[in-house]
This record gives sequence, structure tokens and C-alpha cells, in this order.
Amino acid sequence: MKKCVELGKEALLKGNPPVGAILVKDDSIIGLGQEAGKSSGDITKHAEIESIRDALKIHQSLKGSTLYTTHEPCIMCSYVIRHHQIKKIVFGVSSEFVGGITSEFKILETENVPKWNNAPIIVEGILENECLALSEKYQTIQNFNK
Repeated sequence: MKKCVELGKEALLKGNPPVGAILVKDDSIIGLGQEAGKSSGDITKHAEIESIRDALKIHQSLKGSTLYTTHEPCIMCSYVIRHHQIKKIVFGVSSEFVGGITSEFKILETENVPKWNNAPIIVEGILENECLALSEKYQTIQNFNK
């Protein structure tokens, strides 16, 4: 999670929301990602998807891996996570309204899509204060730039 916070800080320096993510399989980091939607103009460049894209450069299957991220994966990222059968999600802070667990669209929990198999294990609140501080810093910058 400390690596995720570091990646989130890098994203913030580039003007993006401070989200960092890593994908781990067999105790090794196989993918790194940082939020880049604002700086790139590509809304799909969420940290979680970027870590998955990075891992897929070398690994054909992500089944059984663990995704660590500073923020709860959004609905879009949650779909990608389920598609790749990522086994466990570890995150710092919730993403109100659009989270894959805490919103009304519980993509990470549903068992209604047959090809998705089992829902991933969810661990939340890890390094929550550090992740929350990043979010608050981003909000302060956004409010200042208005």
C-alpha cells in the first residue's frame, strides 16, 4: 500500500486525482498504475486499469492476483477487475457514489454474472489516513483553481 500512496503522490503532481495501484501475484509486483485521466484526456486511465494493462504486457492471466489501490475501485475499474478474475482487492478509502462496493452498483460483490465466478475478497481501510490526506490535498488544489 505504501507503493500505491507513492504512485498517488506522483499522479497528483501531474494534476490527476491522487490514485495509485499495484497488482501483485505470487508475492511479486506484476503491474503498476497511477491515475492519468486528466493529464492524458483519456477517462479510462484510472490507476487500477493502468496496473492491469501494465501486468498484461507480460502475463496472460491475472487470475488469483491481488490489487492494491489507494481508493476503492470505481464501477468501470470493478468491471475490469471482475473480468480478469482478480482474487483480492485491498484499498484505502471509499469512492462515494461510484465505488464498486459502496455505491448502489455493487459490481465487486455481485454473483449474478455467471462468467465472473466468485466475488473478490475485499479489504478496506488500509493506510486510510494517508489515502484520505491525498484526497483532501487534491480537493484543496481543485478548490484553489476554481
